[in-house]
Parts: sequence; C-alpha cells; structure tokens
Amino acid sequence: MKKKKYQRINSLKIRLICLIMLLGVLSGLIVRMGVMIVYEKEAVSAESIEILSYAKVLANDMAAANYLEHPDLESITSQLKLMSRIYDGRIMVIDETFRIIEDTYQMDEGKTIISEEVVRSYSGEEIINYDDEYHYIELSIPLKAYENAEEGDQVIGMMMVSVSTDDIENMLTYIKKTSLILVLVWTACLVAVSVFAAIRITLPFERIARDISDLQNGFTDDRDEALAVNNYTETAKISEQFNRLYSRMRLLDQSRQDFVSNVSHELKTPLTSMKVLADSLNGQEDVPIELYRDFMQDIGIEIERENKIINDLLSLVKMDRSAADLNIAVININEMLDLILKRLRPIAEQQHIELVLESFRPVSAEIDEVKLTLAITNLIENAIKYNKENGWVHVSLNADHQYFYLKVEDSGIGIPEEEQEHIYERFYRVDKSHSREIGGTGLGLAITRNAIVMHRGAIKVFSVEGEGTTFTVRIPLNYIE
Repeated sequence: MKKKKYQRINSLKIRLICLIMLLGVLSGLIVRMGVMIVYEKEAVSAESIEILSYAKVLANDMAAANYLEHPDLESITSQLKLMSRIYDGRIMVIDETFRIIEDTYQMDEGKTIISEEVVRSYSGEEIINYDDEYHYIELSIPLKAYENAEEGDQVIGMMMVSVSTDDIENMLTYIKKTSLILVLVWTACLVAVSVFAAIRITLPFERIARDISDLQNGFTDDRDEALAVNNYTETAKISEQFNRLYSRMRLLDQSRQDFVSNVSHELKTPLTSMKVLADSLNGQEDVPIELYRDFMQDIGIEIERENKIINDLLSLVKMDRSAADLNIAVININEMLDLILKRLRPIAEQQHIELVLESFRPVSAEIDEVKLTLAITNLIENAIKYNKENGWVHVSLNADHQYFYLKVEDSGIGIPEEEQEHIYERFYRVDKSHSREIGGTGLGLAITRNAIVMHRGAIKVFSVEGEGTTFTVRIPLNYIE
C-alpha cells in the first residue's frame, strides 16, 4: 500500500518534470522562431529602404542628365556599376518603349521586357518585392521628368534593381545555429530547475501521504499532533480537511466502541438478573409456590426487557442501512396520529395522563408511514412514561405550503439543560434509575431522530426541569430525494 502511494508521488514528480521541460522547450522554440522571423523581416525592410533611397537619388540624376536619350553618359554608367557592386545586384534601365537600354550584367541590353512590375512602375508606382524562396529583393523605380508645372511629373522610363539577400540568409543561418545551442542550454537548465521544483512541490504531499499511511492500522495509537503542512495554500487546505476527517473518524470509532460496550452491557443486564433469579430458585429446596411465581414473573419481565432492547436495536440498524429504501406514499397525517393515540391511550389512562390531539387543518404528506409512525410513537410514549401522575400530554398538528409541524408537549419531569444535547445518543438516559424502572432502553429518541432526518426533517427540544418538555418536529410535505 505504501509502495503504491510513493509510486504515485514519483509519477507526479515525473509529470511535473516533463511538463516544465515541455513548456520550457516549446517557449524556447517559439522565441527562436519569432526572433528569426522578426530579424528577416526587419533586415529585408532596412535593406530595401536603403536601396530605394540610393536608387531614387540615382534616378533623379538620370532624369536630370536625360540619360535615356544619351545612354553613353559615363558619369551615370559608372554610378550604376558602382551601385551594382555595392549591393551585389543587377540594375536595368528601361525606356518608355519597354526596351532595356542598360544592364549592369550586360545580358539583356536591347531586349524588350514587359511584366506586371514594369507596367505598374510606368504608372508612377514604386514597387518593392521580396522573394523568400530565391532570396532576393526586387525594386521598380519610375524615372520622372518635370516638363511643365501644370502637367506635373511625367514617367519617361524606369529602373529595375535586383539585389541578393544572401548576407541576410547567412546571418539567419548563424542565428539558427546559435539559438539552437541556446535552446539546448536552456533545456539543460530547465531539467535541473524542474527536478528541483518537482521535489519542492511534491515534498509536502509526500509528508501528507506518510501521515495518512500511518492511519491504515486504525486508531489504536493516540494522535495528539495535528497534520500541519502549510507550504502552500492547497496543502494547508488538505491538512485542515484531513484533520477534520481524522477527528470525525476518531469520533465515529469512539462511538462504535461505546455503542458495542453499551449494547453488551444492556443485553447482559437482563441476562444477569435472570441468572440470579434462576440460581436463587435452584439453590433452595421445597420453594413455596408463591415465591416461585414471583421469581418466574420477574424472569418474564427481564425477558420482555431483553426482547424490547433487541427490537429497538433491530429498528435502529434497519434505519441506518435503509436510508435510501423509504417506502414513500401520500399519507393522511391526521388519521395516522389518531391511530397512534388510540394505541397509546390505554398506557396514558393507567398513569392517569390526559392525552389530547389538536389538529388545525387536514394534512397529507409524502412519508414512509411505518418509520414515521415509530418515531412519533416514541415521542408520545416518552411523554406519557416520563410524566407526573395526573399530568397531561398535548399533541398538535399544523402545516403551511411547504412543511407540516408536529408538537408534543407534556407536564413531565423535564430534561436538565446540560443533558439536552445528548438525548439523541444511543443508550443515553437522563434519569437512569427511572428509565430502568419503566423499561426504557435509551434507543427511542435515536430511532426517532434517524427517522425524521431520513425524511429531510428536523427535531428540536425545549425543556425545563420539573416543569415539562416540548418536542417540535418539522417535515416537508413533499419528499426530497
């Protein structure tokens, strides 16, 4: 079990390391790609602007010198060749008939060229194109002559400049190699950082896992120190919830032990009494018939008490196990209370208790009739048994649009204030001597509360010692799943 937990922790470490490395490598590759794209764009733009500026100055000189009419001008030709050498490019001068009158490569002089760029340039447009496949910049610059102020500039020819961008590509290749090395170094750093971070992040969870594994053998060892792993907000919350869960489990375990102890004690007491009575009869010779009958009557009472404890335990266990197995039906609550009081009236008359039912309106609700009848019977029967002679028990029923309300009031012995929070605990008795006298098992109110809670209801008690007790019950008219 412990090995599996640590395997899960190690798996978390590996995942964290891989995640940090993946994010780091991806970020490095994205930055690398972004740098290359930005550099290429900016380098091409800068070189294009520089070439365009140079070319426009040269175009103005050509127009001023009327170079298209005198292509043998040495001053212009030398400038064209100088520009071609500076930018390692090809320059062609084209006249208005689309004839190439100058080619620095001396390949196409005298030929005619017609292309989209040439046509657009003759309309007065400056064109810059970058071919990223063959790595060159191509510029088309119109040659303009100013003949008349009213007519404006007139295009008399054009100049095409093609410049290789091999220097930019060489720099890009260098950047690629350098950035790849940086990415590899970055990845190595990330490996170290991610391992350190994973260890730091998972360390608190390993502490939590160890503390939780310590509980696998139960609660035999007292744990006074609370789990406090406050490295992160999340581990602090986990520690807090774990401590609450641990306290709850300790409480449940203690309740289970108390319950087993109480059950053993309650079941053993009648058996002990019966054994004492039986041993007394067996230890005497010629037992008088009157004494024999008295002892057998006492044994019968103890048997009945044992039977009642067992029945109450079975009822409680059934309610614990069948919370989802309610047999819900629409029941007339007024009629149900009439039947309950009809069964309990003889008990009330024996103790000279006035038993009164007051219904303010007809009430029908979705309930499990058997379980709720048992709960209400326990409340009213307790009000009768723990009452004063010539006392009274008033049962009232009312309802609104959402709930029905049941109130059981009595003029009995009351419940001390400090005892009221414990009355729903199993086998708890306020007046133990009086409870044994009337045959109480200490399970009735636990059964009652379970049944009411199963119906999504609530029960409250108001009591003054020596004056009486009032139980109020609220249950939804429509059962809530």
